[in-house]
Amino acid sequence: MPAISFQSVSKSYPSARSGPINALEAVSFDIQDGEFFGLLGPNGAGKTTLISILAGLARASSGRVKVQGLDVQADYAAARRRLGVVPQELVFDPFFNVREALRIQSGYFGVKNNEGWINELLESLGLADKANANMRQLSGGMKRRMLVAQALVHKPPVIVLDEPTAGVDVELRQTLWQFVAGLNKRGSTVLLTTHYLEEAEALCGRIAMLKCGRVVALERTSELLKAASSNVLRFKIDSELPPEFKGRARVTGRIVQLPAHDAHEIERYLAIIRQAGLRVEDVEVRKADLEDVFLDVMAKHGETAAVVSGAGPSQDPKAPSGGSAVHEVTSVGARPS
Repeated sequence: MPAISFQSVSKSYPSARSGPINALEAVSFDIQDGEFFGLLGPNGAGKTTLISILAGLARASSGRVKVQGLDVQADYAAARRRLGVVPQELVFDPFFNVREALRIQSGYFGVKNNEGWINELLESLGLADKANANMRQLSGGMKRRMLVAQALVHKPPVIVLDEPTAGVDVELRQTLWQFVAGLNKRGSTVLLTTHYLEEAEALCGRIAMLKCGRVVALERTSELLKAASSNVLRFKIDSELPPEFKGRARVTGRIVQLPAHDAHEIERYLAIIRQAGLRVEDVEVRKADLEDVFLDVMAKHGETAAVVSGAGPSQDPKAPSGGSAVHEVTSVGARPS
C-alpha cells in the first residue's frame, strides 16, 4: 500500500476574465512507504495546491488522494491523523508558550501523556531553551522550528515539508535535515517541496517535477542525474558575454555556467572567450547536478505533458528502470501513467 497516492488529481479555479484556471491536470503518482520523495517545480507549478488537497485544505475538482489507503475526503479524520504537514507560512498562536502550544497540538489528535516526545522534539530542534517562551518572542527561524515540532508532535507516519527551510539559517537547515533524515531511516515517509535543489539531490531517493500543473518528470534521483549527459563549464567574468553565449549561459552575478557535452565544446567556448579578448577567473568543469537537470526539463516541457519510464503509480521505486529518463507524450491532455 502506498503511503501517498495521487490518482488523476485535477484542480481548477473559476475566473471571470479568462474562464477556469487549471492549477493541476490529471496528476498521478504514488509515494511508497518509507520513501524520501521530492516534489519540485517553478513558482505556480501546482506544488502547494497538490499539498493543500493532500492536507484537506482544498478539494480536488476531480481525482482521488489517499494517505495509507485512506481517502482524504471520505476518511478525512483518519487520514489527517497519519499526516504531519509543515506549511510555508509562519502560523502560530500568540497566546501560548512553546510547550503549551505543543501540548494543545497533541490534544487535537487525541494524544495523551506526550511529554516525553515533546521534550525530544524540543531538544532535537534546538527549542529546549525556548520551551517557556511565548510564541511572539521567537525569531523567524525559531518559529519555523516550532512549525516542524507541531507537525510531528502526534508522531505521524507521513511527513509533508512544504518549503521548510525557506529563509532560514544554515544551522537550522542542518539541524532539521539531520532530524528528519533520522525519522525517515526509522520508517517515516517524507514528501519534500523545496527550491534548494541541492537539498533535494542529497535527500530524496525519487523526484517528481511539475510544470503548469502537469507531471513532466518522475524518476529516481540517480536516474535523473544519469540522464544528464552533459558537463558544465563554470567560470567568473566581469565583462559582458559574447553574443554566441546568449540563450545558453546560466548567469548568476559574475558566475557563468555553460552546458558542455564534450571536450571539443569546452574548447570552442574557451576559444570564443579568447577571441573576444575577455579575462575569466576560476575556470572549472563539473558534472551536471540536479539544478542543471531541473532547468533542462523545464526548458524542454512547455505545453507538452510527459511521463517517465519505470516510475508509474504501481511501480516499485526500488526496481530497476530502463530507457531514457523522460519520454514525450504527443497529446497535451495525456496524463502520466
